[in-house]
Amino acid sequence: MQQKRNIQIIEWEDLDKRKFYSFGVFMTMTIRATVYPATLIRTRLQVQRGKSLYSGTFDAFFKILREEGVRGLYRGFMVNTFTLISGQAYITTYELVRKYVSQYSEDNTLKSLVAGGSASLVAQSITVPIDVVSQHLMMQGQGEHLTRFPLNSTTEKGKPRKVFGQTRNIMVQIFAVDGFRGFYRGYVASLLTYIPNSAVWWPFYHFYAEQLSKLAPSDCPHLILQAMAGPLAAATASTVTNPMDVVRARVQVEGRTSVIETFRQLIKEEGFWGLTKGLSARIISSTPTAIVMVVGYETLKKLSLRPELVDSRHW
Repeated sequence: MQQKRNIQIIEWEDLDKRKFYSFGVFMTMTIRATVYPATLIRTRLQVQRGKSLYSGTFDAFFKILREEGVRGLYRGFMVNTFTLISGQAYITTYELVRKYVSQYSEDNTLKSLVAGGSASLVAQSITVPIDVVSQHLMMQGQGEHLTRFPLNSTTEKGKPRKVFGQTRNIMVQIFAVDGFRGFYRGYVASLLTYIPNSAVWWPFYHFYAEQLSKLAPSDCPHLILQAMAGPLAAATASTVTNPMDVVRARVQVEGRTSVIETFRQLIKEEGFWGLTKGLSARIISSTPTAIVMVVGYETLKKLSLRPELVDSRHW
């Protein structure tokens, strides 16, 4: 624990790992269920040509709700829940790398940057195949020109297709066309998006928390300051990395092989404004995500604190 900091950080060695992982699964699932609709909207906005389907975030939300119902906002969600595995891998890698870097440097910005980037590298290696499948499910019904793998309509009229039947259908088509490599389409673009995003988010999170602590009354609960710092860090990271996120979505859904060529075509067809597509949806989704994640994660760490350390910590 770094006592010299105004806002104390609970490090890996302070945690009861059994409690940490038990509570962590529930926290991760809650966060993903909360923000999934915004993730779906962001993907559709990024993949569409110009404003062919939706004029913006709120237009997309109301159109999906009206035409597809609440279920439409959760297309591909069941598949996406498998990212729980990557979520646990992410937080484990983050905490372990922080501990490792602390052997060489006590600079919190350096520890956060290296640990955040490393955690994203590990998590994306698990997440990309899940994202590839779930994004195709997100785009169903939006026009065959927006996805290479439309679903086969084999169910009786009026009856909804089975979720895992849809998933199997998409997976079979991906493997038939691209083989195993097809499930890692956009992997490089994902790394170029999420490693910088994660590496930027953590240092800015601690930076904003520190600055807020200087402005807030001394008796202000640290959790409130952290809950405010999270969205600020998320908005900063989202703005910096959104151009590559647009490219990543198109590479994965449209089946492109070149990140550079996809970037060039996007600029040619839609100009530099095309790089901001889905940014508002991303920031809107990142705000509650960051609040829930920060409050959940910091609370999780406090609940997972080793018993002998509980009385010695003041928040």
